[in-house]
Amino acid sequence: MKKIVSILAVIAMLAVICCSCGSTSAKVKVIDIPLSEESYAFCVGKADTELLGKVNEYLAKIKQDGTFDKICDNYFGNGTPADVISAAEDSSKDQLVVATSTGFEPFEMVDGNGVYSGIDLEIAAGLAKYLNKELVIKDMQFEAVVTSVESGLCDIGMAGLTITPARQEVVTFSDSYYSANQVLVVPADNAEFDACKTADDVVAILNAKTADCKIGCQRGTTGATYIVGDAEDPDGYGFAGLPATKMEYDYAALAFTAMINGEVDYVIVDDAPANAISKAINQ
Repeated sequence: MKKIVSILAVIAMLAVICCSCGSTSAKVKVIDIPLSEESYAFCVGKADTELLGKVNEYLAKIKQDGTFDKICDNYFGNGTPADVISAAEDSSKDQLVVATSTGFEPFEMVDGNGVYSGIDLEIAAGLAKYLNKELVIKDMQFEAVVTSVESGLCDIGMAGLTITPARQEVVTFSDSYYSANQVLVVPADNAEFDACKTADDVVAILNAKTADCKIGCQRGTTGATYIVGDAEDPDGYGFAGLPATKMEYDYAALAFTAMINGEVDYVIVDDAPANAISKAINQ
C-alpha cells in the first residue's frame, strides 16, 4: 500500500504519543480475518429523489469509466491522493453540502491546514462538479451525519456509512460503492490470535474474555454494535456480542491511541481504516 500523502492530524498525534511514552516500538497489527461484512453507500433525504438519481447515475459512470478505481488506487495503490477544498457555506449559491466525519482513513481525512482528502471526499468533489455545484464539506461527529441529512442541514452523507435498516427508516441510500469488513487490531507483540484461521477462531478467544477486557471502537459504528451485540433487534446485524467492555471514541485513530497507551486491549474497526491507521503507526 502506498504511503498516504495527506496524513490525518490524529495520526501524527499517535506518533507523538508513542515517543512520549518512551516506546519507539509501539506497533500494532491487524488480524486479517473478516468478523462481519457490510456495504457502504451515501445517504440523502427521503424526499430527495432527484439527488438520489443523480448520485446513482454518477456512481455508475465512475465505475464504468475507471474513475472509481483510480480514486481507490490513490489510497491503496500507487496513485497520489488529491486535495479536496471546501467552499464556505452560502445559501445564495448553488452548493452541494456534504456531511462527513474525518478521522476515518482512508475514506475521509483532513490535515492541519483544513485540506480534505479521502475516497469519499474525492468522490464528493467529482459529484459536485458533475452536478455543476460548489462543494461544501461539513465535518462533524459520525453519529450526527445521518441526522444532519435527515433534518435537511446537509444534502448528502458521505462518511463510510453502512446501510442498515435503522438508517433506512430516516434516509435513503444510494447504490453501494464499497464492501467492508470488521476486523480486530491488537498490539504487535500480542500472539493470541496468530493461529486463527477463521472468524470463529477469533470469536472463540474473545468470548473467553471477561468484562475486564476492554475493546476500543469508533462511536456509533458497526464495530461498536459488534462488541455489545444486537441479536434481539429485528432490524440489527444479528451480532451476538462479546463479554468484553466497549470503549467508544469519537474517531477510529483515538481508539488506536488508547490501545498504544494500554487503556484498551484491542480495537474493532472496518478493515480499510484498520490497515491505513496501522500502517501510519508502524511506518
